[in-house]
Amino acid sequence: MQEENKDKTPTAGQGRPASLGRSQTRTIILWFAALIAGGFLGWLQIDWLNELFGFIATVFTRLFKFIAVPVIALAVITTLSQLGAKKETRTIFGHAVFYTLATTFAAAFVALGLYIAIAPGNIPVSIASAGASQVPQNLEKLSYYDHFLSVIPDNILHPFLAGNVLSVLFIAVAVGLALAFMPKTEPRAALLKVIFGLQELLFTLIRALLAVLPLGILAFAAQLSAQIEAGVIVGALGKYVAVVLGGNLLQYFVVLPVFLLLRGLSPVRIYRGMAPAMAVALFSKSSAGTLPVTLASAENNLHLDKRVTRFVLPICTTINMNGCAAFILVTSLFLMQNAGIPITGGTMLVWTVIAVIAAVGNAGVPMGCYFLTLSLMASLNVPIDLMGVILPIYAIIDMIETTVNVTSDSCVAAMTDHDLKGRLPAEGGAA
Repeated sequence: MQEENKDKTPTAGQGRPASLGRSQTRTIILWFAALIAGGFLGWLQIDWLNELFGFIATVFTRLFKFIAVPVIALAVITTLSQLGAKKETRTIFGHAVFYTLATTFAAAFVALGLYIAIAPGNIPVSIASAGASQVPQNLEKLSYYDHFLSVIPDNILHPFLAGNVLSVLFIAVAVGLALAFMPKTEPRAALLKVIFGLQELLFTLIRALLAVLPLGILAFAAQLSAQIEAGVIVGALGKYVAVVLGGNLLQYFVVLPVFLLLRGLSPVRIYRGMAPAMAVALFSKSSAGTLPVTLASAENNLHLDKRVTRFVLPICTTINMNGCAAFILVTSLFLMQNAGIPITGGTMLVWTVIAVIAAVGNAGVPMGCYFLTLSLMASLNVPIDLMGVILPIYAIIDMIETTVNVTSDSCVAAMTDHDLKGRLPAEGGAA
Protein backbone atom coordinates (compact mmCIF):
# COMPACT_ATOMS: atom_id res chain seq x y z
CA MET A 1 0.00 0.00 0.00
CA GLN A 2 2.85 2.34 0.85
CA GLU A 3 4.53 1.57 -2.42
CA GLU A 4 1.33 2.39 -4.29
CA ASN A 5 1.05 5.81 -2.66
CA LYS A 6 4.68 6.48 -3.35
CA ASP A 7 4.14 5.83 -7.05
CA LYS A 8 1.11 8.02 -7.25
CA THR A 9 2.55 11.08 -5.58
CA PRO A 10 4.46 12.62 -8.51
CA THR A 11 1.70 12.14 -11.06
CA ALA A 12 -0.95 13.60 -8.83
CA GLY A 13 1.00 16.83 -8.63
CA GLN A 14 1.05 16.76 -4.82
CA GLY A 15 3.99 17.81 -2.68
CA ARG A 16 6.75 18.76 -5.15
CA PRO A 17 5.16 18.83 -8.63
CA ALA A 18 7.85 21.18 -9.90
CA SER A 19 10.73 18.83 -9.24
CA LEU A 20 11.85 15.81 -11.11
CA GLY A 21 11.91 12.50 -9.29
CA ARG A 22 15.03 10.47 -8.79
CA SER A 23 14.18 8.14 -11.64
CA GLN A 24 13.78 11.09 -14.02
CA THR A 25 17.10 12.56 -12.88
CA ARG A 26 18.77 9.19 -13.47
CA THR A 27 17.18 9.09 -16.92
CA ILE A 28 18.61 12.50 -17.85
CA ILE A 29 22.06 11.42 -16.63
CA LEU A 30 21.74 8.29 -18.77
CA TRP A 31 20.83 10.41 -21.82
CA PHE A 32 23.86 12.65 -21.35
CA ALA A 33 26.07 9.60 -20.87
CA ALA A 34 24.70 8.15 -24.13
CA LEU A 35 25.32 11.50 -25.82
CA ILE A 36 28.96 11.63 -24.72
CA ALA A 37 29.60 7.94 -25.45
CA GLY A 38 28.01 8.24 -28.89
CA GLY A 39 30.09 11.31 -29.74
CA PHE A 40 33.29 9.51 -28.75
CA LEU A 41 32.45 6.31 -30.65
CA GLY A 42 31.53 8.28 -33.76
CA TRP A 43 34.78 10.26 -33.54
CA LEU A 44 36.75 6.97 -33.67
CA GLN A 45 35.59 6.51 -37.31
CA ILE A 46 35.14 2.72 -37.07
CA ASP A 47 33.32 1.77 -40.27
CA TRP A 48 31.28 -1.18 -39.04
CA LEU A 49 30.31 0.72 -35.89
CA ASN A 50 29.24 3.80 -37.87
CA GLU A 51 27.17 1.55 -40.11
CA LEU A 52 25.48 -0.01 -37.08
CA PHE A 53 24.75 3.39 -35.53
CA GLY A 54 23.37 4.60 -38.86
CA PHE A 55 20.99 1.63 -38.91
CA ILE A 56 19.84 2.24 -35.30
CA ALA A 57 19.35 5.97 -35.94
CA THR A 58 17.23 5.18 -39.01
CA VAL A 59 15.10 2.74 -36.99
CA PHE A 60 14.42 5.38 -34.31
CA THR A 61 13.68 8.06 -36.91
CA ARG A 62 11.14 5.80 -38.59
CA LEU A 63 9.52 4.86 -35.27
CA PHE A 64 9.11 8.50 -34.31
CA LYS A 65 7.60 9.31 -37.71
CA PHE A 66 5.33 6.26 -37.42
CA ILE A 67 3.91 7.48 -34.11
CA ALA A 68 4.01 11.24 -34.73
CA VAL A 69 1.39 11.57 -37.50
CA PRO A 70 -1.39 9.60 -35.78
CA VAL A 71 -0.56 11.31 -32.47
CA ILE A 72 -1.10 14.72 -34.08
CA ALA A 73 -4.39 13.64 -35.63
CA LEU A 74 -5.81 11.91 -32.55
CA ALA A 75 -4.70 14.64 -30.13
CA VAL A 76 -6.50 17.35 -32.09
CA ILE A 77 -9.57 15.22 -32.82
CA THR A 78 -10.09 14.15 -29.18
CA THR A 79 -9.64 17.67 -27.86
CA LEU A 80 -11.95 19.32 -30.37
CA SER A 81 -14.53 16.55 -30.06
CA GLN A 82 -14.82 17.28 -26.34
CA LEU A 83 -14.54 21.04 -26.45
CA GLY A 84 -15.92 21.82 -29.87
CA ALA A 85 -16.68 25.49 -30.33
CA LYS A 86 -17.10 26.11 -26.62
CA LYS A 87 -15.50 29.07 -24.93
CA GLU A 88 -12.67 27.04 -23.39
CA THR A 89 -11.50 25.89 -26.85
CA ARG A 90 -11.37 29.45 -28.11
CA THR A 91 -9.57 30.48 -24.92
CA ILE A 92 -6.91 27.77 -25.23
CA PHE A 93 -6.44 28.49 -28.93
CA GLY A 94 -6.32 32.24 -28.34
CA HIS A 95 -3.56 31.94 -25.73
CA ALA A 96 -1.58 29.54 -27.93
CA VAL A 97 -1.76 31.85 -30.95
CA PHE A 98 -0.85 34.92 -28.88
CA TYR A 99 2.24 33.31 -27.38
CA THR A 100 3.18 31.75 -30.72
CA LEU A 101 3.14 35.12 -32.50
CA ALA A 102 4.88 36.87 -29.60
CA THR A 103 7.76 34.38 -29.40
CA THR A 104 8.09 34.08 -33.19
CA PHE A 105 8.23 37.86 -33.72
CA ALA A 106 10.76 38.06 -30.88
CA ALA A 107 12.93 35.43 -32.60
CA ALA A 108 12.76 37.31 -35.91
CA PHE A 109 13.65 40.66 -34.34
CA VAL A 110 16.56 39.13 -32.40
CA ALA A 111 17.91 37.62 -35.63
CA LEU A 112 17.40 40.94 -37.44
CA GLY A 113 19.34 42.76 -34.72
CA LEU A 114 22.23 40.31 -35.07
CA TYR A 115 22.15 40.64 -38.87
CA ILE A 116 22.52 44.41 -38.56
CA ALA A 117 25.24 44.13 -35.89
CA ILE A 118 27.36 41.40 -37.54
CA ALA A 119 26.64 42.56 -41.13
CA PRO A 120 27.69 39.47 -43.13
CA GLY A 121 29.32 40.44 -46.43
CA ASN A 122 28.74 39.08 -49.91
CA ILE A 123 30.00 35.69 -50.99
CA PRO A 124 32.46 35.60 -53.92
CA VAL A 125 30.68 34.85 -57.21
CA SER A 126 32.82 31.76 -57.83
CA ILE A 127 31.69 30.18 -54.56
CA ALA A 128 28.06 31.11 -55.11
CA SER A 129 28.09 29.65 -58.63
CA ALA A 130 29.63 26.43 -57.35
CA GLY A 131 26.66 26.01 -55.06
CA ALA A 132 24.16 25.99 -57.92
CA SER A 133 24.61 22.26 -58.51
CA GLN A 134 23.66 21.53 -54.88
CA VAL A 135 20.23 23.18 -55.09
CA PRO A 136 17.37 20.64 -55.32
CA GLN A 137 16.23 20.81 -58.91
CA ASN A 138 12.44 21.00 -58.84
CA LEU A 139 11.86 22.99 -55.68
CA GLU A 140 13.04 26.30 -57.13
CA LYS A 141 10.12 26.18 -59.57
CA LEU A 142 7.51 25.97 -56.84
CA SER A 143 5.69 29.12 -55.82
CA TYR A 144 4.77 30.02 -52.27
CA TYR A 145 1.12 29.38 -53.21
CA ASP A 146 2.03 25.76 -53.96
CA HIS A 147 2.91 25.28 -50.29
CA PHE A 148 -0.57 26.37 -49.24
CA LEU A 149 -2.23 24.25 -51.93
CA SER A 150 -0.31 21.23 -50.67
CA VAL A 151 -2.13 21.59 -47.34
CA ILE A 152 -5.53 20.90 -48.93
CA PRO A 153 -5.83 17.10 -49.28
CA ASP A 154 -7.54 15.47 -52.26
CA ASN A 155 -8.01 12.18 -50.42
CA ILE A 156 -7.99 11.18 -46.78
CA LEU A 157 -5.16 8.62 -46.88
CA HIS A 158 -2.44 10.45 -48.82
CA PRO A 159 -1.53 13.02 -46.10
CA PHE A 160 -0.99 10.20 -43.59
CA LEU A 161 1.05 8.11 -46.03
CA ALA A 162 3.14 11.09 -47.16
CA GLY A 163 3.55 12.50 -43.65
CA ASN A 164 2.14 15.88 -44.69
CA VAL A 165 1.72 17.34 -41.20
CA LEU A 166 -0.30 20.41 -42.21
CA SER A 167 -2.75 18.31 -44.23
CA VAL A 168 -3.11 15.87 -41.33
CA LEU A 169 -3.83 18.80 -39.02
CA PHE A 170 -6.40 20.13 -41.50
CA ILE A 171 -8.20 16.75 -41.54
CA ALA A 172 -7.98 16.39 -37.75
CA VAL A 173 -9.53 19.82 -37.12
CA ALA A 174 -12.35 19.07 -39.56
CA VAL A 175 -13.09 15.66 -38.00
CA GLY A 176 -12.80 16.98 -34.45
CA LEU A 177 -15.23 19.83 -35.07
CA ALA A 178 -17.60 17.50 -36.92
CA LEU A 179 -17.66 15.19 -33.88
CA ALA A 180 -18.24 18.16 -31.60
CA PHE A 181 -21.30 19.29 -33.52
CA MET A 182 -22.73 15.83 -34.22
CA PRO A 183 -25.91 14.87 -32.38
CA LYS A 184 -25.09 13.03 -29.14
CA THR A 185 -26.02 9.58 -30.45
CA GLU A 186 -24.82 6.07 -29.63
CA PRO A 187 -22.75 5.76 -32.85
CA ARG A 188 -20.94 9.02 -31.94
CA ALA A 189 -20.22 7.75 -28.42
CA ALA A 190 -18.95 4.42 -29.78
CA LEU A 191 -16.73 6.20 -32.30
CA LEU A 192 -15.28 8.43 -29.59
CA LYS A 193 -14.49 5.42 -27.41
CA VAL A 194 -12.51 3.88 -30.25
CA ILE A 195 -10.65 7.16 -30.91
CA PHE A 196 -9.78 7.66 -27.23
CA GLY A 197 -8.71 4.00 -27.02
CA LEU A 198 -6.39 4.43 -30.00
CA GLN A 199 -4.92 7.54 -28.40
CA GLU A 200 -4.13 5.70 -25.17
CA LEU A 201 -2.61 2.86 -27.22
CA LEU A 202 -0.27 5.36 -28.90
CA PHE A 203 0.76 6.84 -25.56
CA THR A 204 1.60 3.32 -24.33
CA LEU A 205 3.82 2.90 -27.40
CA ILE A 206 5.43 6.27 -26.67
CA ARG A 207 6.31 5.17 -23.13
CA ALA A 208 7.90 2.01 -24.54
CA LEU A 209 9.90 4.08 -27.03
CA LEU A 210 11.11 6.41 -24.28
CA ALA A 211 12.37 3.42 -22.31
CA VAL A 212 14.88 2.57 -25.06
CA LEU A 213 15.60 6.18 -26.08
CA PRO A 214 19.19 6.17 -24.68
CA LEU A 215 20.12 3.70 -27.41
CA GLY A 216 18.72 6.09 -30.01
CA ILE A 217 20.60 9.06 -28.52
CA LEU A 218 23.81 7.00 -28.58
CA ALA A 219 23.31 6.25 -32.29
CA PHE A 220 22.31 9.80 -33.25
CA ALA A 221 25.31 11.30 -31.41
CA ALA A 222 27.71 8.82 -33.01
CA GLN A 223 26.28 9.52 -36.45
CA LEU A 224 26.67 13.30 -36.04
CA SER A 225 30.19 12.98 -34.62
CA ALA A 226 31.24 10.78 -37.54
CA GLN A 227 29.89 13.32 -40.04
CA ILE A 228 31.76 16.19 -38.39
CA GLU A 229 35.00 14.17 -38.17
CA ALA A 230 34.69 13.23 -41.85
CA GLY A 231 34.32 16.91 -42.83
CA VAL A 232 30.77 16.53 -44.15
CA ILE A 233 29.58 19.45 -42.06
CA VAL A 234 31.70 22.57 -42.44
CA GLY A 235 31.21 26.23 -41.52
CA ALA A 236 32.24 28.06 -44.70
CA LEU A 237 29.97 31.07 -44.24
CA GLY A 238 31.15 32.32 -40.87
CA LYS A 239 29.22 35.55 -40.33
CA TYR A 240 26.00 34.24 -41.88
CA VAL A 241 26.14 31.12 -39.70
CA ALA A 242 26.96 33.26 -36.66
CA VAL A 243 23.82 35.33 -37.22
CA VAL A 244 21.51 32.33 -37.68
CA LEU A 245 22.90 30.24 -34.83
CA GLY A 246 23.45 33.27 -32.59
CA GLY A 247 19.82 34.31 -33.03
CA ASN A 248 18.62 30.82 -32.17
CA LEU A 249 20.87 30.52 -29.13
CA LEU A 250 19.75 33.91 -27.81
CA GLN A 251 16.14 32.82 -28.29
CA TYR A 252 16.81 29.59 -26.37
CA PHE A 253 18.91 30.95 -23.50
CA VAL A 254 17.51 34.48 -23.08
CA VAL A 255 14.25 35.32 -24.85
CA LEU A 256 12.18 32.24 -23.98
CA PRO A 257 13.31 32.24 -20.32
CA VAL A 258 12.29 35.92 -20.12
CA PHE A 259 8.82 35.01 -21.44
CA LEU A 260 8.54 32.30 -18.77
CA LEU A 261 9.74 34.60 -15.98
CA LEU A 262 7.24 37.28 -16.99
CA ARG A 263 4.47 34.70 -16.53
CA GLY A 264 5.84 33.65 -13.13
CA LEU A 265 7.24 30.32 -14.36
CA SER A 266 10.67 28.83 -13.67
CA PRO A 267 12.73 28.39 -16.87
CA VAL A 268 14.94 25.84 -15.08
CA ARG A 269 11.93 23.67 -14.18
CA ILE A 270 10.45 23.90 -17.68
CA TYR A 271 13.75 23.17 -19.41
CA ARG A 272 14.56 20.25 -17.09
CA GLY A 273 11.12 18.74 -17.56
CA MET A 274 11.29 19.09 -21.35
CA ALA A 275 14.89 17.82 -21.65
CA PRO A 276 13.80 14.52 -23.32
CA ALA A 277 11.94 16.42 -26.05
CA MET A 278 14.87 18.78 -26.59
CA ALA A 279 17.27 15.84 -26.94
CA VAL A 280 15.08 14.12 -29.55
CA ALA A 281 14.50 17.42 -31.41
CA LEU A 282 18.24 18.04 -31.61
CA PHE A 283 18.92 14.77 -33.41
CA SER A 284 15.65 14.12 -35.26
CA LYS A 285 15.52 17.65 -36.75
CA SER A 286 11.72 17.34 -36.85
CA SER A 287 9.23 19.09 -34.57
CA ALA A 288 6.50 16.75 -35.76
CA GLY A 289 8.66 13.68 -35.21
CA THR A 290 9.48 14.87 -31.68
CA LEU A 291 5.82 15.47 -30.77
CA PRO A 292 5.25 12.12 -28.98
CA VAL A 293 8.15 12.86 -26.62
CA THR A 294 7.09 16.51 -26.24
CA LEU A 295 3.62 15.45 -25.16
CA ALA A 296 4.90 12.81 -22.76
CA SER A 297 7.40 15.22 -21.18
CA ALA A 298 4.84 18.01 -20.77
CA GLU A 299 2.28 15.71 -19.16
CA ASN A 300 4.51 13.41 -17.09
CA ASN A 301 7.29 15.82 -16.04
CA LEU A 302 5.55 19.21 -15.95
CA HIS A 303 2.07 17.83 -15.17
CA LEU A 304 0.36 20.21 -17.59
CA ASP A 305 -3.37 19.83 -18.24
CA LYS A 306 -3.89 17.23 -20.98
CA ARG A 307 -6.58 19.38 -22.57
CA VAL A 308 -3.95 22.06 -23.05
CA THR A 309 -1.03 19.86 -24.11
CA ARG A 310 -2.99 17.69 -26.54
CA PHE A 311 -4.47 20.72 -28.26
CA VAL A 312 -1.66 23.29 -28.05
CA LEU A 313 1.38 21.10 -28.77
CA PRO A 314 0.14 19.48 -32.02
CA ILE A 315 -0.89 22.90 -33.32
CA CYS A 316 2.37 24.52 -32.20
CA THR A 317 4.25 21.76 -34.00
CA THR A 318 3.08 23.32 -37.26
CA ILE A 319 2.65 27.04 -36.47
CA ASN A 320 5.18 27.86 -33.71
CA MET A 321 8.50 28.02 -35.55
CA ASN A 322 10.83 30.42 -33.74
CA GLY A 323 14.01 29.02 -35.27
CA CYS A 324 12.47 28.86 -38.72
CA ALA A 325 11.45 32.55 -38.62
CA ALA A 326 15.05 33.53 -37.83
CA PHE A 327 16.43 31.34 -40.63
CA ILE A 328 13.94 32.55 -43.26
CA LEU A 329 14.53 36.22 -42.40
CA VAL A 330 18.34 36.07 -42.28
CA THR A 331 18.69 33.81 -45.33
CA SER A 332 16.27 35.88 -47.42
CA LEU A 333 18.08 39.13 -46.57
CA PHE A 334 21.44 37.44 -47.22
CA LEU A 335 20.38 36.14 -50.63
CA MET A 336 18.81 39.46 -51.66
CA GLN A 337 21.92 41.32 -50.51
CA ASN A 338 24.14 39.02 -52.59
CA ALA A 339 21.82 39.54 -55.56
CA GLY A 340 22.43 43.29 -55.37
CA ILE A 341 19.01 44.23 -53.97
CA PRO A 342 19.25 47.23 -51.60
CA ILE A 343 18.43 46.25 -48.02
CA THR A 344 16.72 49.23 -46.40
CA GLY A 345 15.06 49.56 -42.99
CA GLY A 346 11.67 49.20 -44.65
CA THR A 347 12.80 46.05 -46.46
CA MET A 348 13.94 44.54 -43.17
CA LEU A 349 10.64 45.26 -41.41
CA VAL A 350 8.56 43.91 -44.30
CA TRP A 351 10.64 40.73 -44.43
CA THR A 352 10.38 40.31 -40.69
CA VAL A 353 6.60 40.06 -41.07
CA ILE A 354 6.93 37.80 -44.13
CA ALA A 355 9.35 35.51 -42.25
CA VAL A 356 6.94 35.14 -39.33
CA ILE A 357 3.99 34.38 -41.63
CA ALA A 358 6.08 31.93 -43.64
CA ALA A 359 7.28 30.22 -40.44
CA VAL A 360 3.68 29.83 -39.25
CA GLY A 361 2.82 28.14 -42.55
CA ASN A 362 5.83 25.84 -42.49
CA ALA A 363 5.58 22.12 -41.70
CA GLY A 364 7.59 20.76 -38.77
CA VAL A 365 9.68 18.35 -40.83
CA PRO A 366 13.44 18.08 -41.46
CA MET A 367 14.72 20.84 -43.79
CA GLY A 368 11.24 22.37 -43.96
CA CYS A 369 12.63 25.90 -43.48
CA TYR A 370 15.31 25.34 -46.12
CA PHE A 371 12.86 24.22 -48.79
CA LEU A 372 10.37 26.96 -47.91
CA THR A 373 13.03 29.70 -48.12
CA LEU A 374 14.31 28.28 -51.40
CA SER A 375 10.83 28.34 -52.95
CA LEU A 376 10.05 31.78 -51.54
CA MET A 377 13.22 33.28 -53.03
CA ALA A 378 12.71 31.50 -56.35
CA SER A 379 9.16 32.86 -56.62
CA LEU A 380 10.65 36.39 -56.34
CA ASN A 381 13.27 35.61 -59.03
CA VAL A 382 16.13 36.03 -56.55
CA PRO A 383 19.19 33.94 -57.56
CA ILE A 384 19.25 30.89 -55.34
CA ASP A 385 22.74 29.56 -56.04
CA LEU A 386 23.76 30.40 -52.47
CA MET A 387 21.21 27.91 -51.15
CA GLY A 388 23.54 25.23 -52.48
CA VAL A 389 26.45 26.73 -50.53
CA ILE A 390 24.33 26.83 -47.37
CA LEU A 391 23.16 23.22 -47.80
CA PRO A 392 26.27 21.46 -46.40
CA ILE A 393 26.08 23.43 -43.14
CA TYR A 394 22.31 23.34 -42.86
CA ALA A 395 22.43 20.06 -40.93
CA ILE A 396 23.81 21.89 -37.88
CA ILE A 397 21.46 24.86 -38.36
CA ASP A 398 18.46 22.51 -38.64
CA MET A 399 19.38 20.73 -35.39
CA ILE A 400 19.55 23.99 -33.42
CA GLU A 401 16.43 25.39 -35.09
CA THR A 402 14.35 22.33 -34.28
CA THR A 403 15.49 22.33 -30.65
CA VAL A 404 14.47 26.00 -30.35
CA ASN A 405 11.12 25.26 -32.03
CA VAL A 406 10.29 22.40 -29.66
CA THR A 407 11.46 24.41 -26.65
CA SER A 408 9.21 27.27 -27.72
CA ASP A 409 6.29 24.84 -28.17
CA SER A 410 6.86 23.68 -24.60
CA CYS A 411 6.99 27.25 -23.30
CA VAL A 412 3.76 28.17 -25.11
CA ALA A 413 2.01 25.13 -23.61
CA ALA A 414 3.38 25.89 -20.12
CA MET A 415 2.33 29.57 -20.29
CA THR A 416 -1.11 28.68 -21.63
CA ASP A 417 -1.57 26.08 -18.88
CA HIS A 418 -0.44 28.62 -16.26
CA ASP A 419 -2.83 31.31 -17.55
CA LEU A 420 -5.81 28.95 -17.61
CA LYS A 421 -5.13 27.22 -14.30
CA GLY A 422 -8.48 27.03 -12.50
CA ARG A 423 -10.32 28.66 -15.40
CA LEU A 424 -11.11 25.50 -17.36
CA PRO A 425 -14.11 23.42 -16.26
CA ALA A 426 -13.53 20.16 -14.42
CA GLU A 427 -11.98 17.60 -16.74
CA GLY A 428 -14.69 15.27 -17.98
CA GLY A 429 -13.33 13.12 -20.74
CA ALA A 430 -10.54 14.96 -22.39
CA ALA A 431 -7.94 12.57 -21.15
